[in-house]
Amino acid sequence: MLLKFARAGLSANVLFHEQKYSWVTMRYFLTRVRCASELRLNCRLNVCSGLLRRLKECSLSASRTVCSDTRTRWIKPSGFDTGIKTYNSLTKQKEPLILAQERIATWYSCGPTVYDDSHLGHACSYVRFDILQRILTRLFGINVTHVMVITDIDDKIIKRGLEENISPVVIARMYEEEFKKDMLDLKVLPPTVYMRVTDNVPGIVAFVERIVRNGHAYATGQGNVYFDTQSIGSRYGKLGGAGEPGEPGGGDKKDLRDFALWKAAKPLEPSWDSPWGRGRPGWHIECSTIASSVFGSQLDIHSGGIDLAFPHHENEIAQCDAYHKCEQWANYFLHSGHLHLKGSAEKMSKSLRNYITIKDFLNSYTANEFRLFCLLTKYRSAIDYSDGSLSQARSTLATLSAFMHNAQAYMQGCLQCPGVEEALLWERLAATRAGVRAALADDFDTPEAMDAIMSLVHHGNCQLQPVSKVDGASRSPAVFGAILSYISDIMDVLGVDLLDRKDSRATDSSAVLCNVVEQLVHFRSEVRNFALSAEGRSSQQQEAGSLPQKLKPRPDRAALLQVCDDLRKDLVPLGVQITDRGTHSTWEITQQHREFRDEER
Repeated sequence: MLLKFARAGLSANVLFHEQKYSWVTMRYFLTRVRCASELRLNCRLNVCSGLLRRLKECSLSASRTVCSDTRTRWIKPSGFDTGIKTYNSLTKQKEPLILAQERIATWYSCGPTVYDDSHLGHACSYVRFDILQRILTRLFGINVTHVMVITDIDDKIIKRGLEENISPVVIARMYEEEFKKDMLDLKVLPPTVYMRVTDNVPGIVAFVERIVRNGHAYATGQGNVYFDTQSIGSRYGKLGGAGEPGEPGGGDKKDLRDFALWKAAKPLEPSWDSPWGRGRPGWHIECSTIASSVFGSQLDIHSGGIDLAFPHHENEIAQCDAYHKCEQWANYFLHSGHLHLKGSAEKMSKSLRNYITIKDFLNSYTANEFRLFCLLTKYRSAIDYSDGSLSQARSTLATLSAFMHNAQAYMQGCLQCPGVEEALLWERLAATRAGVRAALADDFDTPEAMDAIMSLVHHGNCQLQPVSKVDGASRSPAVFGAILSYISDIMDVLGVDLLDRKDSRATDSSAVLCNVVEQLVHFRSEVRNFALSAEGRSSQQQEAGSLPQKLKPRPDRAALLQVCDDLRKDLVPLGVQITDRGTHSTWEITQQHREFRDEER
């Protein structure tokens, strides 16, 4: 190894930047280089001196972790260790999640630019981070204070307003409400507070003024204010975008990477007063200002889609570091992967016109199915959208729901099964609890957690094999009760309500409807039992809950049985599934139609 590096003439910086070797290995390498004369190797002196210099500059202390370059240096926070490891885009690796305050996470996320209907690309990011926040809150006891910004002034909003001859304010308010309705339909919990850009323009002006005073921004004769990226040197590029071209702008920028903090007013555009003349905020400054107005100079978690990492989040970091004069404003950046249409390398995007709106999607699928779709992949991964991938999510949800209802029927005595291996099920339940918690503590690994849950369901189903007659087999309803309780609770933690007990649109009328269905199924069961009853059948047989095999109704009652079967079949497309279990019948809601939800509105 030594000879290979020496002959290649690699510098210490290259070895350290690629992070291929530990510090122990590097120190050993350095020692071997010092002994090069004994090994008769012609090592370059710059390897030795470079390694000595890097080791001195990057010596580790108890309070900080240092990455491979000055611009990507990350300071490990001190505070409350959650026991969770999460991938941090600042370090490109998993880090322990440490919060400044015990059991309190400060979280800022970039909300929508409200100029059109939201699509599934947006939904994927918001649902995924909703899952993460639910896990933190419900499973690990972390109180998340979540602030989301609504970008209600932007080039796209202004353009849409001009096209439709409507005020940009009206456009923004209209689509802001549509976004909030979409999130409600997807069962995404609202943030602690929504904050609009237009409500915070005076604060944005003051924020820009301080950055100018601190020597990190400059005003131009055209009334624009730009961030001076050269003023922070190699600290620009903490998320890795330092070498990429900046946003387009006028010819009054000093550096192509400089970006607008304040834009001079243009005809027919909304504008506000400022020390540089009338104008409006740049894109990136809104998030820095609003996040800082709530959380100050220290933020635990910042989230968004991976497409926002550069330039948006990179520029947020630069602005906040310059404003607060701090080395590290946000401790963790979490980014979700893109949603792609299957077979396409491009992300789902309005600009590419390859998107499906949330409203259109919910005409064909449910919020639970989309959430399962998200749960089956890691939140950081790109995800392919197709009918096949949605069918997998639908099938998984159906398997979970079927097990829940079968286990309930067993506990109620409506489902007869042979003897249950109770000890095995208790063991599987304990292993699942531990496995799910460990998976979710490892960068919120929901696919691994779902695998563990579905394995438990498989073991449960293996024990729930219905038989028509049971000869004194012992029953074990308690273990199925524990499994039901756990699966229901953990799926509720993830935002999936298997029994639809907490539907956001549940009303008194839906509760009445459930009672009507219950009475209908009970009446049908009574008619069916009458149709199948035969003369000479003992009362003991009737109470046992089982029917003789191949029992045929009396000829004069065959029509009744046919009507019962027809009713069961007719209710299936309406979302009611009736299952006959001996003399008992159970039912479940298998699909909630959008038409019914619209009527409730």
